[in-house]
Amino acid sequence: MKIYPVILSGGSGTRLWPLSRAVLPKQLLPLVGDKTMLQETALRVQSLPQDAGQIMPPLVVCGNEHRFMVAEQLREIKLAPLGILLEPVGRNTAPAVAVAAQYLLGIDPEALMLVLPADHVIADVAAFHQVIAEAALLAQEGALATFGIVPTGPETGYGYIRGGASVAPGRGACRVERFVEKPDLATALSFLVEGHYFWNSGMFLFRAGCYLDELGQFQPAMRDACVTAVRAGHRDLDFCRLDEQAFTGCASDSIDYAVMEHTAHAVVLPAAIGWSDVGSWSALKAVQTGDADGNVVRGDVYLDGVSNCLVRAEHRMVAVLGVQDLVVVETDDAVLVAHKDQVQRVKQVVDHLKQQGRTEHVQHRKVYRPWGSYEGIDLGERFQVKRITVNPGGKLSLQMHHHRAEHWVVVSGTASVTCGETVTLLTENESTYIPIGMTHRLENPGKLPLHLIEVQSGSYLGEDDIVRLEDVYQRT
Repeated sequence: MKIYPVILSGGSGTRLWPLSRAVLPKQLLPLVGDKTMLQETALRVQSLPQDAGQIMPPLVVCGNEHRFMVAEQLREIKLAPLGILLEPVGRNTAPAVAVAAQYLLGIDPEALMLVLPADHVIADVAAFHQVIAEAALLAQEGALATFGIVPTGPETGYGYIRGGASVAPGRGACRVERFVEKPDLATALSFLVEGHYFWNSGMFLFRAGCYLDELGQFQPAMRDACVTAVRAGHRDLDFCRLDEQAFTGCASDSIDYAVMEHTAHAVVLPAAIGWSDVGSWSALKAVQTGDADGNVVRGDVYLDGVSNCLVRAEHRMVAVLGVQDLVVVETDDAVLVAHKDQVQRVKQVVDHLKQQGRTEHVQHRKVYRPWGSYEGIDLGERFQVKRITVNPGGKLSLQMHHHRAEHWVVVSGTASVTCGETVTLLTENESTYIPIGMTHRLENPGKLPLHLIEVQSGSYLGEDDIVRLEDVYQRT
């Protein structure tokens, strides 16, 4: 029995702003431990005991803008993915799982799909493995299994699933009777008292073919669009690009709405696995162990007379004095201070930034690229200063700019600089000048990271003033 983990990594995580942003969302961040949430998700299932089924390498579904970070993070944990499917646009979970199912059917007609969001925390991995093994047995018989989290309180931030008749006596698995939207507090309390309700985890296990069959019954146009998107897709380096026209024309819907609320084959397995979707700063605090005063701290932080706070310092020293029940998050270009009971209002900040045409909700000052990263240091009228890091073997595109010239100063490492027809090797404390309109390229031929300072000058300094003439990463 082969189980194929399908990791959905398409979310934006706006409720964890200012740390999580569109270009670097929460699943690509190390929120709880030293590894990112994507890495934790991938590793969590690779340790499944062999008697529960043979776990195959993961198949990841993500947005085009995250593709190089996803690939690099999997490389860091020495895990080669089965594939990385690139969505040209977000279309929610039903189409994302459908393209994964179609992709898997081309590899294994009997494939069992274990669908996992990339941004969840699971504390009890052994219990998680046990419920996966139970779900796999049911999925082999044609069930569409979902994991219902055993509630630990009257949570109003989760959807619920009501279980019905038992399908596996002694194991707790039962038919899905209905799905319930996020309830108010009184309704959530009544669910706890009744005892047949579970939190909707958004995790599933079923045969790829069974899922597509059910999707075809209830959403035939969606199924056809997703099948076409895979069949008409093409390889791009190590990625699979879905056909843009077919996938963009697909309706947007969740698995619950598109399939699980309608199918007669839905079953729910109770899962007491220490689960959280880390949907807010208060939820992130809840899954971490605090100090004697209930504080959860990360980074260079000083506390005095503080209790029950989450304080996270990413770049600077943060001092917090004489307060309680606060969330304080510092990044390179924004600081959030909120009462722990008001953290859901973070989305209003993100909406405000969008309306104002600002960029603090899109990316950090440090921006990752497939060759390394760059970070804005200073910006003024007709000039901009950046710190650039090029990984060993990294190579920027052969490019030119219509509106700016560039000065490069090597801080450490070795730089191979192409400027017009001339190729120059620069080392520490050496510099070069790239005139406006000159074709150029920067490479790191060494075995250590290359660090340099770039000073741009000109009438326009936007990132869209890049004309790529050649690119090993095949970016347009």
